[in-house]
Amino acid sequence: MPATHVISLGLSRRLADLLVEEKLLKPDQLKEALEAQKKGGEKLGSLLLEKGYIEEEKLLQFLAEKTGISYVSLADIGEISEEAVAAVPEIVARSKMLMPFNKTKDRLTVAIADPLDVMVLDDLKMQLGCDVVGCLASEAEILAAHEKYYKAASSQEALEDIVKQSAVDEAAADGVEHVEEKAQQDTEAGLEKEAEDAPVIKMVNLIILGAVKAKASDIHIEAYSKELRIRYRIDGVLHEQPSPPKKFHGAICARIKIMSNLNIAEKRVPQDGRMRLKLEGKEIDMRVSVLPCAPGEKIVTRILDSSGLKVNMTQLGFEPEAMAVFKKAMESPYGVALVTGPTGSGKSTTLYSALSNLNTPDCNIMTAEDPVEYQLMGINQVQINNQVGLTFPAALRSFLRQDPDVIMVGEIRDQETATIAINAALTGHLVFSTLHTNDTSQTITRLGMMGVEPFLVSSAMLMIEAQRLLRGICPKCKEPYEVEKDWLLKLGVPEVQLKAAIGEKNKITLYKGKGCENCATTGYRGRQGLYEVMEVTDAIRQLILDRASAKMIKEQSIKQGMLTLRMCAVRKLLSGATTVEEMMRVTAAD
Repeated sequence: MPATHVISLGLSRRLADLLVEEKLLKPDQLKEALEAQKKGGEKLGSLLLEKGYIEEEKLLQFLAEKTGISYVSLADIGEISEEAVAAVPEIVARSKMLMPFNKTKDRLTVAIADPLDVMVLDDLKMQLGCDVVGCLASEAEILAAHEKYYKAASSQEALEDIVKQSAVDEAAADGVEHVEEKAQQDTEAGLEKEAEDAPVIKMVNLIILGAVKAKASDIHIEAYSKELRIRYRIDGVLHEQPSPPKKFHGAICARIKIMSNLNIAEKRVPQDGRMRLKLEGKEIDMRVSVLPCAPGEKIVTRILDSSGLKVNMTQLGFEPEAMAVFKKAMESPYGVALVTGPTGSGKSTTLYSALSNLNTPDCNIMTAEDPVEYQLMGINQVQINNQVGLTFPAALRSFLRQDPDVIMVGEIRDQETATIAINAALTGHLVFSTLHTNDTSQTITRLGMMGVEPFLVSSAMLMIEAQRLLRGICPKCKEPYEVEKDWLLKLGVPEVQLKAAIGEKNKITLYKGKGCENCATTGYRGRQGLYEVMEVTDAIRQLILDRASAKMIKEQSIKQGMLTLRMCAVRKLLSGATTVEEMMRVTAAD
């Protein structure tokens, strides 16, 4: 997804009016942002940037001028001295959202994110006993400086603590006692005691903290015959991390189970749980899945970041043509709109963003989800529980007695759910749902395989959207190179798109990431969405009724102007946003 900056700017109404007077902001844009502020309670400066009404640098320069402080770009000042960093403790810098960058004998200069928070500098003067000068800087740059200069305790230190403690324990026990201790650890009480040991707690905390700081979406903890492996999924790709010895696998699993309220003694069946942690003042929700494997249990923890859900639809990365079709479906009074794609392709973000746009006081929105990943104010969310009979079909039947305007079904998994959802659409409700298919045209085939009648699909369907997430090139180490036009044609890049980009030239300039500290030497930083949106027109409806193949439906959709996933990826490639390798990894040729 595209990276967004979170700015701690409590912009006053007077300063906002000055932005309009100086023609940096339009009156209707300010009015819209103020209305959004009343609904969500966000800071005005953050909303203006989120909606794209003003550039971050222009806003910061304007604020610096009006508040009488200097504006500084931390990215442009080079390396910050150790003396300056050491002057402010990490906990103070992070909690106050500031970064020291220049230190003299009797003066410290710090970058601050909010020029209107006058108490920050006064508090710092009191704590340090020297003159403190503040400069305005982007919060994104301040956070990046925190990660670069304030080094957290490494996983290796925790591993050393664990190994040391293990060595002491083993030296203190003879052979018989060692066997008895080993047997005790297999009991629930023994596992719980081991999981509460300080080094194990520290190790698990560091694993989670490292994943959050790396902006990972998942943590994988896997046991093999002789070793334990820990991997983070960052920007959709797994990366190995430093791992503890295999013998601590049981203690780590037990600790995570305790944190997520699971049965630590049960190792025979899969378990699912949740936990909520507070890291550096930010609440993190985590979904935990435990699966018994031959060498030992595998744990996958999904990190749920609700900040990504407050994304304006226009910032998700839709091409203009696709966005127009999606908005048309959202504005329809009834019908079915499906969002498809594999796990981790951003379907939840797209759906929640769409629901947030529809979430007004005069609209009753109800969702059936398994699980409810994020809780949204103003939306009635139901957690599916198959064990007590609260299934998707049961929830949908109940919804229809609750007078809904918009219904969201977490996933269509069977014929019964699909039929009830379609019937709900045919009786005057707007229904959103997801399905696991490769592209838009195959969704029709998938519904047919479930046993849903073509006339129901044809009459109720408004739109089908398929999506993927594509890694973007790291802006810090991005470099150009030239390739032959014929080479791209052999890779399946449509000639029409190439001709529109370079005309009759034989060479084209592409980009790749060299690899640097900012991107952990991968060459990629952040992700962007690819969206294939098929509008179900009369021509498509007739093909559905005729039970036409997915290929014929896709061809008709392209004739109507639909951009396929590969076409969207090619646009990103030719604009310099991603690489050939990433395009080939994520999308298939049409």
